Amino acid sequence: MRLILLTCVVLIAFASNSILNRMAVGGGEIDAIAFAVIRAIAGAVMLAALVLVQRRGLPVFHRARWAGAGSLTLYLIGFSIAYVQIDAGLGALMLFGGVQVTMFAGALAGGERPPVRRWIGAAMALAGLAWLSWPAGEAAVPGIAIIAMLLAAIGWGIYSLAGRTATDPMAETGANFIWSVPPLILLTLMRPAQIDGIATTTNGILLAVVAGAITSGLGYALWYSVLPKLGGTVSALLQLTVPIIAMAAGFVLLGEGVTWRMVGASLVTLGGVAYGLGAFQRRTGSSRS
Repeated sequence: MRLILLTCVVLIAFASNSILNRMAVGGGEIDAIAFAVIRAIAGAVMLAALVLVQRRGLPVFHRARWAGAGSLTLYLIGFSIAYVQIDAGLGALMLFGGVQVTMFAGALAGGERPPVRRWIGAAMALAGLAWLSWPAGEAAVPGIAIIAMLLAAIGWGIYSLAGRTATDPMAETGANFIWSVPPLILLTLMRPAQIDGIATTTNGILLAVVAGAITSGLGYALWYSVLPKLGGTVSALLQLTVPIIAMAAGFVLLGEGVTWRMVGASLVTLGGVAYGLGAFQRRTGSSRS
């Protein structure tokens, strides 16, 4: 029950990142890249402070840090670049589809052998997400946005796979965020000023800080704490629920509309996740008995 509760909190945090991003970037309060930079700095400061207050060390120079820090940086940069030019729904499909492929491939390479029903559940859930996210009519997506979002998906998939071996989730996540800050600042200095024509507001900065310190910093640390108990394919499957949670939150908090397609696609996605998790639920249940 504790694992289920913590996993739900993590998934809600991930969906909250989407909502905060929509409120800040979609609301014209701040541009996407500035949002990513402030988010990374806030996450690094929050986690570093918590670790240091507890008189623990930050494994910033650990030899294996490149995997977590590098993949987190790749995700943040790729997502920031793609978000400027890609529809949110199609972007979610590309992101979580790429995460599925990356994490399933990594789990298989690491010796995990998921049951057939998990494959079926993942395919069903991804089909529901495709139905939910695919735009009506023609969708012209710039090639750079496609590449950036796929790189973000690979980065997040590798970041999640690296978290399966985390021994100190908060300290390791804090170190990852610290290393992600310099590349993001460099990206900001290299881009043209006001690339989106959006002036940064105080509200935009506050939303980015909340996203970085709370839903990203603490949320990712919590994700690293549950990953060793979930496994690669289960954690990949669970993440397909994030767009559904974000859609529901958008309806409740932002007044966004809901269509019958959204309802039907959500049921297909959640049904696929539930079916794919059946074997995992039986395994964890039998291990407790």
